[in-house]
Amino acid sequence: MENPDMAAYANVQPMPMTTADILGQNLQALTQILDSQQQMLDCQQDWLRHRLVSFKMPKMTRDNDPEAYIKAFEHHALMTGLNQEYWASQLGALVVGKYQATYWALPRDEARDMSA
Repeated sequence: MENPDMAAYANVQPMPMTTADILGQNLQALTQILDSQQQMLDCQQDWLRHRLVSFKMPKMTRDNDPEAYIKAFEHHALMTGLNQEYWASQLGALVVGKYQATYWALPRDEARDMSA
């Protein structure tokens, strides 16, 4: 037995796509790609404005005293003008061993907050 809801679609033929339809779809896809690339560029420029590129500090070694390293990090971040919003992510990339494991285990909101 044929489904009555589907009966109306049984004889429908697909509409052939015109060149204009295809070009329109391509233009829409390219516009989305361009918008995405513009967002990435805006993000990169934001990072440059916040001096993330110029912030250079040696990675922590297993021999470093963690408290002394964090104090040195904070001092360096202040001296280079690194926006405090980026401190936690930068420090997370520099610590090693159990300190790095602890950082990666933190929930995202806590990992962003250096005052905790």
